[in-house]
Amino acid sequence: MQHVRERRCSISDCASSGEAMSFLSWIESWSFCTWVRESGSVWSEPMLLFLHTFGMSLIAGVSAAIDLAFLGFWPKISLKPLEKLYPVMWTGFWINAVTGTVLMLADATTKIPSAVFWIKMAFVFGGVGVLVLIRKRIFAAPELAKGVLPANARLLASVSLICWLGAIEAGRLLAYLGPVSGLKGISNH
Repeated sequence: MQHVRERRCSISDCASSGEAMSFLSWIESWSFCTWVRESGSVWSEPMLLFLHTFGMSLIAGVSAAIDLAFLGFWPKISLKPLEKLYPVMWTGFWINAVTGTVLMLADATTKIPSAVFWIKMAFVFGGVGVLVLIRKRIFAAPELAKGVLPANARLLASVSLICWLGAIEAGRLLAYLGPVSGLKGISNH
């Protein structure tokens, strides 16, 4: 019996292969994706970009405020009530998840092969992971209610700030580095 070895490719190999690019082109050809990318309506790409920015301001902005409070920027405020801001951050996350997915699909052949896109996603998932850790390890700590900051709070706050700043910067760099949307074979390097 002969064993057939399955060929697996890395994200960059797969994304640059003809088969994967054909699939991504097929996604981009969906009428909704074409409308988002090409309609020129204020309700298409401009509104999605606005909502994506708004969602990022909710998750990254509120998270940054909490992080800075843990780092001692406002020493006289009570930290435990800041946990009530988590629904605001999760609202921002879900706004970004929906709008980011639509924006990615509308420009799949440019975004998915881009290393900058995957760096942005790593920072986003890192930031979300740290948000969860802060809630479980810092806000759940009994000493926080007494005004005592748990030992790892400052470290987690610093990592959180790095993740959200990295996600924002990588998101901006998507427009300036790598393949140019709609222009095959042209790249910003």
